[in-house]
Amino acid sequence: MARHEIKSPIPGTFYRKPAPEEPPFVEIGNTVAKGDVVALVEVMKSFHQIKADAGGTVSGFPLEDGEPVTVGATIVELD
Repeated sequence: MARHEIKSPIPGTFYRKPAPEEPPFVEIGNTVAKGDVVALVEVMKSFHQIKADAGGTVSGFPLEDGEPVTVGATIVELD
């Protein structure tokens, strides 16, 4: 079980990458610090950076890239 879950503050579409041809912001096993950008959520063609609200090691992504996300849904799991 994850020690911490980073949740989406807004509804929209979840993206792991800054652009389709670019690598993901973070991968499983990466270490993140509070404030690091871990994903994007797109709402009506506006992209919002989702930043880690805690530090840790990325242990999972409950959503697939491009999936719809709701407010409060977990998007990144940290250990």
